[in-house]
Amino acid sequence: MVERAATAERRLAREALRRYPDEAGRFLESASPEDGAALLESLPAAAAVEVLRRLSSETASRLIVTLSAESVPAVLGALDPSIAVSLLNRLDPEPRERLLASLDSRTAAELRELSSYPPNSAGALMDSRVLALSPEMTVGQTLRQLRAFRDRRVRRVYVIDPSRRLSGSVRLQDLAMARPSQRLDELLDPRVIAVADTASREEVFEVLTRSRLSSLPVVDFDGRIVGVIRDDVLLDTAKVEASADVQTMVGASRDERALSPVSFAVRKRLPWLEVNLATAFLAASVVGLFEDTIARYTALAVLLPVVAGQSGNTGAQALAVTMRGLALREVRVNQWLRVAGKEVRVALINGIAVAVTTAAAVFLWSRSVGLTVVILVSMIISMVAAGLSGAGIPMLLTAAKQDPAQSSSIILTTVTDVVGFFSFLGIATLLAGLL
Repeated sequence: MVERAATAERRLAREALRRYPDEAGRFLESASPEDGAALLESLPAAAAVEVLRRLSSETASRLIVTLSAESVPAVLGALDPSIAVSLLNRLDPEPRERLLASLDSRTAAELRELSSYPPNSAGALMDSRVLALSPEMTVGQTLRQLRAFRDRRVRRVYVIDPSRRLSGSVRLQDLAMARPSQRLDELLDPRVIAVADTASREEVFEVLTRSRLSSLPVVDFDGRIVGVIRDDVLLDTAKVEASADVQTMVGASRDERALSPVSFAVRKRLPWLEVNLATAFLAASVVGLFEDTIARYTALAVLLPVVAGQSGNTGAQALAVTMRGLALREVRVNQWLRVAGKEVRVALINGIAVAVTTAAAVFLWSRSVGLTVVILVSMIISMVAAGLSGAGIPMLLTAAKQDPAQSSSIILTTVTDVVGFFSFLGIATLLAGLL
């Protein structure tokens, strides 16, 4: 009776894991590798893969290395090759080779070939299992090939010439509607949108945003098809690119993850913090130029952060909009004058509105006409300069073939602080007789 209850409990647990992979993933994140591996081994390979896909790379790598030798071939064989390679590359050489040795020779060779590509290249992201057929094949023959093909996520059949160069593709729905005797070259879409196997993740993302593809063929130097990047990997690429831009804008590395080693995080972040410190000293030196003015009129020190804060926010708004336009290819570098002109006009209108409000508040507080004029004029100047900088800096970095997300915010902060401090304290010095 006890044994029957235990068997029923195991069946219930397996069914729960199979039906609710998201919840299973959250549970396995906090479970020990041994318990997690035991749970995965109790599932069919397809269900285990669905759970693995919902885990962080760190946790998934720990689990696969803990799996029994009998379970590894089924689980790794069912994983998308690009994901399997990503997990294997996180392991030390000895456990990685042990896992590869447990696979059949074909799968192991495929994973080793993908591992030879640079990380985050199209070759590392692709699935080398691709259906590429001759244009003389009939629809009937193609459908038989499709039924025998082990990957069921096919959206298009790729057509190649005798040298295996990509000639075009045929949509699955066109195959389904065609007569069995029709040849593939009669249904061929000759437009070839592909990426080189050495292309970076950023280039893959650019093609993805421009072409709206559900899968992207990968070709070698001679134009021969070597694999395809599937829709789920394309979606992951888009997510990674979006999150990477957020990280790099604040000086963190694109490669850093929430659970990256402390040494890695420090190594990637510290140089940018040192650069930021240098720019902070630059802004402080501007304030030091007007030390005598601040000493005579202490109200300036109270109002200095107001001007810097408003110009900083104005620049950040212009930077965010311009960065988004560049990332989504809504604007090009040759449109910099138009983009900058728009941001300057926006900053001028906003600057006048905010400056009037600020000036009214300063006058009620200080009853000083001179101080009111100083903050009115300086705020307009600093906000216009911030709007111009927010639009211009990422454009200039892009034109210089640099990643605009990597250092735009640090440069912008320096510019807005220096211009804000200099305009406010400089005008105050010029109008010292009115203060």
